[in-house]
Amino acid sequence: MEIFLQLHLASLAIDVFRLSIWLLIILVIFAPLEKLFPLHPRKFFRKAFLIDFIYFFLSGLLPKFFIVLPMSLIALGLNGFIPEEFLESAANLPMWSRFGAAMIVGEFGTYWGHRWMHEIPFLWRFHAIHHSAEHIDWLVNTRAHPIDLAFPRLCGFVPMYLFGLAQVSGNSLDLIPLLVTLVGTIWGFFIHANLRWRFGWLEWVVSTPAFHHWHHANDAPEFINKNYASLLPWMDKLFGTFYLPKKAWPTSYGINDPTPSSLLQQLIQPFSSIKKLPVRKTGF
Repeated sequence: MEIFLQLHLASLAIDVFRLSIWLLIILVIFAPLEKLFPLHPRKFFRKAFLIDFIYFFLSGLLPKFFIVLPMSLIALGLNGFIPEEFLESAANLPMWSRFGAAMIVGEFGTYWGHRWMHEIPFLWRFHAIHHSAEHIDWLVNTRAHPIDLAFPRLCGFVPMYLFGLAQVSGNSLDLIPLLVTLVGTIWGFFIHANLRWRFGWLEWVVSTPAFHHWHHANDAPEFINKNYASLLPWMDKLFGTFYLPKKAWPTSYGINDPTPSSLLQQLIQPFSSIKKLPVRKTGF
């Protein structure tokens, strides 16, 4: 038992160290940019900074416990359902083409997973924590309940395994899910950043801070429940949820629903049946 605990504590220490290095790298990149090109000038240690700082580590440590088992079962189930010849042909594709296809089908799954987090009342309870942020910057990217982080990722992984773009068999580790997750995580910090940059026609091709800031907008009811895509905004064009004016930016963020101020209460509240958080009504 003692050896078991020592091994897990050592693994936890390594994960915390890895996340600390990752945080330092992101901080060095985005803190100066947000100081030089801010959309909404504010202090570095703004409201709820400490909670968001803790969320960064929780988001890096906890979601895998909600993903590994269900994804393993889903992957194995799909592996037995899909013809082996199809899986082999997908596995033999060049890495770059398999990765590109995985990004697209994964984005499709993530789009719907994210949209369901808004439209299904029970799931919105968890996602509301992320949208409760009244100031949007790079650190808000990881302000989320672990279940909120895990569910859209699961939805993104399913089509990757369904089309054989991610493999569960073989003696080597499949890098595709890891690469897709890495790109999505890095891009998540960018689109949450407090940057006033605009990118012209590129904003129709890849998500930007302007695109995602409108997803967090709380200016008026007609602006909410837009821009669900994490990387490819044409997913929203395809499903009728795209909104991105050429020059305007949101003036306010957050939600009207009450959100506990303490971290522990935020993690517990979605499971409570005493008070159900209202859903942001969608027009679709």
